[in-house]
Amino acid sequence: MLAVERRGWPGPGAKERAIRERLGISPTRYYQLLNALLDDPRALAHDPVTVNRLRRVRRNRRERR
Repeated sequence: MLAVERRGWPGPGAKERAIRERLGISPTRYYQLLNALLDDPRALAHDPVTVNRLRRVRRNRRERR
């Protein structure tokens, strides 16, 4: 999942298609799992740059609500 998040995506829908094709799950389920993964210390140890970036994005979205 972190590898999917590290990639740049060319346009709308490309990431969602890749999630369905590569991981075999719906984008909704992907984002549920990703959100839980961001709280896992093992994910932070594995890829701190990506996890910290995604945590910042999540925090900013929550603050805007």
